[in-house]
Amino acid sequence: MNASRTARERARAELVAEITAAARRQLAETGAAALSMRAVSREIGMVSSALHRYFPTRDDLLTALIVQSYDALGDAVEAAAGAADPADPAARWRAVTGAVRGWALAHPHEYALLYGSPVPGYRAPADTVTPAGRVIAPMIAVLGDAHAAGLLDVPDGPAPSAADVAGLQGALDGARDLPGPALAAAVTAWTGLFGHVSFELFGQFDNAIADRDAMFDATVTRLGRLAGLPC
Repeated sequence: MNASRTARERARAELVAEITAAARRQLAETGAAALSMRAVSREIGMVSSALHRYFPTRDDLLTALIVQSYDALGDAVEAAAGAADPADPAARWRAVTGAVRGWALAHPHEYALLYGSPVPGYRAPADTVTPAGRVIAPMIAVLGDAHAAGLLDVPDGPAPSAADVAGLQGALDGARDLPGPALAAAVTAWTGLFGHVSFELFGQFDNAIADRDAMFDATVTRLGRLAGLPC
């Protein structure tokens, strides 16, 4: 019985992987807003009613793609963080930010699904929160470890409200011991990173920035300093 159940689970996992792979190909061709359950079922040779047994709605399929993409990006960022010198916060910062950009350039359609225009009518469920947190956690860990080691120059400036400080400390792993101004700077650095990557990926630098690598390096250095790191 157990062996039979395992075989069924394995077959289901393989079919789910086939479905989501076809859906990712459709993302590249038509974008997330035009994702079609019927087109996915047609590509893999499955009747649409059977596909709905695995993903009852298009939003369920979108959620699966979002979770997979967050996990893939999280894997890349965590691997980069793990390979960097743990005693060098500037090197760790460059590693994790570079991993975000590298993954985005290699997977532009999946990045667009995560950080591009919202899909009309789709509201991401709570299932996406933990995978999304994997992306930012290594960045916050750099700041938290630097602060614990006395290497973080906490920026001057206003702090978020007490409620927002508590919310950020609760939502972001590694942020619990960061003071309010450091959290505010971390959020600015975080959004600055993704703003830069989005500008590059979505063509805002075309005909303006030729040396994209040098510009990115300069940006993450400035963002690291803004966040208080010795970059």
